[in-house]
Amino acid sequence: MGASASGTIILIISVIIISIYSTRKNISNKDKIEESIRSYSTQTPKRYSYSKLKKITNSFKNKLGQGGFSTVYRGKLPDERDVAVKLLNQISENGQDFMNEVNITRTSHVNIVSLLGFCYKRKKRALIYEYMPRGSLDKFISHKGPKRNNIELDWNTLYRIVIGVARGLEYLHRGCNTRILHFDIKPHNILLNDNFCPKISDFGLAKQCKSKESHVSMTGVKGTVGFIPPEVIFRNFGKVSHKYNVYSYGMLVLEMVGARKNPNDGVDQRSEEYFPDWIYKDLTQNEIDGGRWWGITKEDEDMARKMIIVGLHCIQTSPDDRPSMTDVVAMLEGSVEGLQIPPKPYLFGRPVIERPQSSSSSSSSSSSSN
Repeated sequence: MGASASGTIILIISVIIISIYSTRKNISNKDKIEESIRSYSTQTPKRYSYSKLKKITNSFKNKLGQGGFSTVYRGKLPDERDVAVKLLNQISENGQDFMNEVNITRTSHVNIVSLLGFCYKRKKRALIYEYMPRGSLDKFISHKGPKRNNIELDWNTLYRIVIGVARGLEYLHRGCNTRILHFDIKPHNILLNDNFCPKISDFGLAKQCKSKESHVSMTGVKGTVGFIPPEVIFRNFGKVSHKYNVYSYGMLVLEMVGARKNPNDGVDQRSEEYFPDWIYKDLTQNEIDGGRWWGITKEDEDMARKMIIVGLHCIQTSPDDRPSMTDVVAMLEGSVEGLQIPPKPYLFGRPVIERPQSSSSSSSSSSSSN
């Protein structure tokens, strides 16, 4: 009887301790977020109360879209500007994803979506962005071609979007005081305005590092399947760096030109038909060499070939073999005659390690500033 009573008392005490610890941890996280907001007080966008947020969105009546972690509503600021209000349904325990959006989106570039304000009150957290009338890029592309609601994007428009996204990434890598690694470049996170000018959005997974640093530590897997580079899964390919974004960008470009295979067609991605393998075979042998299906003009063909060749360069298996975003912009803006088709990306087509582990580990520890 005494032992049972002692066990009960110990259990109650444990519950109380855990409850106190959790409460203090939540308060601590809240204090950290408030402190972070204050530290950027002269640079952060305007802070709105939740009641003002309800007025801006007309009590959240006009829903634009919904994801696993947020719901987006259309609204209007007092100065009559249309906005998109992203109401966060789920946030990380320490609020890092929220602070990433608030602090990183302070950057100013024509190809980065503008954060106009935010709301932070207890569990009510929202981000107020400029409204992008065309929505996200994924609504305009499919496996059968780039179209939406009978709107078909011509090659010139696709080309401008590809260059715009490249310039946005180049700015994040080289144009800011700190290098910003996005970690989730995909069609859904590229927004389009009336003129189809692309803007990179959703910095919830982003990381900042010193401008001269390249490699970052990563626990777990970040990003979206299909846009995650091999080094995230197979660490012996190299360390995770800004070249992650380059790989995701390459996959984005190849999907835009209609090169991506339907993921539901039964192809096993662990086989020799791994995505980069069949892309290289289908695109380089059939389309690039044969010049078959893209456009009726020489200009269209040149733009399509440039996009594909650049995309293939960006998805090289080794991070060191991928170009910097500065080089990507130069290739896209240069002559197609000067571009060479890169070697076939490998993952299962050749051994994972072709050199001694000692040299592999030493070479991967060096940082690249490109």
